[in-house]
Amino acid sequence: MTYALVSLSIPLLSALALMLAGARLSNRNAGIMAIVTSLLSLGAAWFCLLDVAAANQSILLNLGGWENGLAIRLRLSPLSSLLLLFTAFMHVLIGIYAGFSRRGVSRDFWTLSSLLHGSLAALWLSADLFNLYITLELLGLTAVAMVALAGKKAYKPAANYLILSLVASLFYLLGVALVYGRYGSLDVVLLGLQTQSDTTTRIALLVMTAGLMLKAALWPLHLWLPAAHANAPTAVSALLSGLVVKGPIFILWLLWSEVAPVDLAQQIGPVLAVAGMIALVAGGLSAMRSPYLKTLVAYSTVAQLGYAMMALGLLMAWQLPQMHVALWLFVIAHGLAKATLFLAAGEMQTTLGTKRVSGLRGATQTVPVAMFAFAVAGGSLIGLPPSGGFLAKWVLLEPMLSSPQNWPWAFGVLLGTLVSAAYIFRVVAISFDRARINPPDVRPDRLGHWLALLPALMVWGMALIGEWLIEFLSGGGV
Repeated sequence: MTYALVSLSIPLLSALALMLAGARLSNRNAGIMAIVTSLLSLGAAWFCLLDVAAANQSILLNLGGWENGLAIRLRLSPLSSLLLLFTAFMHVLIGIYAGFSRRGVSRDFWTLSSLLHGSLAALWLSADLFNLYITLELLGLTAVAMVALAGKKAYKPAANYLILSLVASLFYLLGVALVYGRYGSLDVVLLGLQTQSDTTTRIALLVMTAGLMLKAALWPLHLWLPAAHANAPTAVSALLSGLVVKGPIFILWLLWSEVAPVDLAQQIGPVLAVAGMIALVAGGLSAMRSPYLKTLVAYSTVAQLGYAMMALGLLMAWQLPQMHVALWLFVIAHGLAKATLFLAAGEMQTTLGTKRVSGLRGATQTVPVAMFAFAVAGGSLIGLPPSGGFLAKWVLLEPMLSSPQNWPWAFGVLLGTLVSAAYIFRVVAISFDRARINPPDVRPDRLGHWLALLPALMVWGMALIGEWLIEFLSGGGV
């Protein structure tokens, strides 16, 4: 657990140091400091993973040395150790892009990204419903501030994000209060041994679920996401889609896999799974219709989160550990792919001087590396083998195809795959249109384009460690 506390503390201390340094520290030096601290956090997270693998079980820590029931509990599980590593790795990749590409970021980006990193690390380690609320609020407020870094064009999306995030927090906090009033405890481990399917518990879990779905922009509570992600600075969009929306999903998973009674989870699971199927189609159709590139990528986030919601719903309904594996494989593969899609989209927009998808004509000639990165990441979203997206879909589909009564769920996955292919191929097809290249003479930031490609290569590289990932996650999230 020592390494987990180090991985959590380093970005928080970095954010504090950057805040106190203010203008005395140049933008370049602030960036170097943030990247170095992310690397140190990544190293500590790697040792966390090794500790959990060696212990073959979760490691618990009661803060302050208090006894169970009084202490705020932290828990380093196989899943949380993997998410710590993933979060630090993403911050390193996107930090390098933000610090060394020609586009650059503002000085405040580095402080906020370090705070975002620390908030996520604290969330992955928390095993107390109120502590999860604190980390969720810190995460949400930091994300709103990062959206506003884009200037006036982002103020309205950021304000909408803030208002709806606060509404979602009130729903979640109401559920926390009901749980505490009913059981006198907010410790996730202890609640898992006490909860019953009574009216109070049902209401508490449902209002918390509604709040978390709004926080994560899960369909149909997604209306704030497209504008916020599309108008944010490119590096911020990559962090928001790759990491931030995964925090509420983690808490949803905790609630329904550990806190909720099994019979209640089995009742609610199919509802979430159906909502996930609809999200795959509705989000995908919105992406297909979008005239703007970053908005298309933002709507694809709504669609792709449908896979996570479907996996979570089927995990609740079927109680199969395989669905747990599929859920978190989707989260990791989606995070890497969406980082590349937003970075590549931002690079193409800036280089070509247009936000429209129609402005990508001839992009295979004018911005070939960025367009290739977009296509490679899109292939993972579609589920082409041997990408991480394919790996997650294969794990999800196996129990569906093994029984005829589960085939309707497989049809939903197939439909979502076809819609994903439609909006990705729409962009790729336009980029091959050489009749009207727009513009004919450009000077791309080659380093930025190659850096945008890195996460896409990583998501395809998941196939190399696919067996290990499945085995590691099959050990359980707790």
